[in-house]
Amino acid sequence: DDPRMNSKGFHVRGGRGHGRRDAPADRAAVDAAWHVLEAANELGDEAAVAACRRIIDASLNHAGPDQADVKLVLDYFR
Repeated sequence: DDPRMNSKGFHVRGGRGHGRRDAPADRAAVDAAWHVLEAANELGDEAAVAACRRIIDASLNHAGPDQADVKLVLDYFR
């Protein structure tokens, strides 16, 4: 058993991040990340894809997402 893996087979990250992290991601930010992920994949927007994946990963790990990632996702279609 790898101590860095949770029971669902996802890697559990430490507390380090790119920017400020708050409480676990709210459902609206995670839902938006899934929608933006689809669009960003189609557009080849690698930076947005990475931000979405970090938000989704933080949610799966019950961690707070990077606020810069949340801002990018919530402003993506504006």
